[in-house]
Amino acid sequence: MNPKQFIIVSTMALVISFSSMMQEHKAYAQSPGAPSLDRPSCSNALDEFHLALGVSSDEEVYDALYDGRSLADIADANQRDVQQLIDLQVAQLSEQLDRRYESGSLPAHQYEAHKAELRLMIADSVYGNL
Repeated sequence: MNPKQFIIVSTMALVISFSSMMQEHKAYAQSPGAPSLDRPSCSNALDEFHLALGVSSDEEVYDALYDGRSLADIADANQRDVQQLIDLQVAQLSEQLDRRYESGSLPAHQYEAHKAELRLMIADSVYGNL
């Protein structure tokens, strides 16, 4: 795999993981005629991500990444603050790590290691330095 493809795949995997991590693992069933339930979704987290980048869809992100641009390039081109994008992604991933640790699905040593490298990993991803 060439470096450009690697960066695209890695960044898209990060975007997808952010969107999927915001979903709760709950099932909602509704009988016919029952009032609608408010369901948690990843759309708010994904919308925040799109807003921070200044784009309206995943396709815009994918196309820009495929053209060799980084998330920082996309944000800059849309007059968005790259640091705000990094902070948003750090907060979202940190929240997921906290939930996994609190639920017992992530051991303390892994939790601490992930938290310690989180900001650098996100910044590298945003600037395309993978």
